[in-house]
Amino acid sequence: MMHWVLAVAMVLCSTMAEADMEKTSKATAIFAGGCFWCVEAGFDMVPGVLETISGYTGGQVKDPTYEQVSTGETGHYEALKVVYDPTKVDYTFLLDVFWQNIDPTDTLGQFYDRGPQYRTAIFYANEEERTLAEASRAAKQKMLKQDIATQILPAAVFYPAELYHQDYHLKNPERYKAYHHGSGRDEKLKRIWGDFKKLLGN
Repeated sequence: MMHWVLAVAMVLCSTMAEADMEKTSKATAIFAGGCFWCVEAGFDMVPGVLETISGYTGGQVKDPTYEQVSTGETGHYEALKVVYDPTKVDYTFLLDVFWQNIDPTDTLGQFYDRGPQYRTAIFYANEEERTLAEASRAAKQKMLKQDIATQILPAAVFYPAELYHQDYHLKNPERYKAYHHGSGRDEKLKRIWGDFKKLLGN
């Protein structure tokens, strides 16, 4: 009987340890970088990123719709929640990915998406993230020798966007490519940062 109890206890301990590891191997980060379709596509390329969710944050309207946010009057940003494995990719690298997917000098939006909902921001969840974000912004400003418009803000309630916005670049590849190319995003980002794929080691 004692051996059987011990065996059960060992299995339970092992299961709990695995569950704890699973919990600790997930973290989240929230970024606003203009059109969330494009920012999502960039982060989906990063090893260690487990999930990306397009949504809205930073405003005063509860459970906003895309139509409401598009007016620019809700205070919300189009944003992306990044779920990642911190044992495979760290927050500092995610910040680098974020910068290389935006024009941080634009105060009025991103590329041909204009309005306050398309401004750029980093939403920090704790003081460590805030410190890392501020250091990263300072480094980019020094490198570019221009003022950085990207704000660093405390994380607020994040509202997932409508289902048709999620994984848009995968569900509607042709429409996404036409939009992405038409915005001039790739060309300008290459002029600012160089080839994004080099950051990923490709």
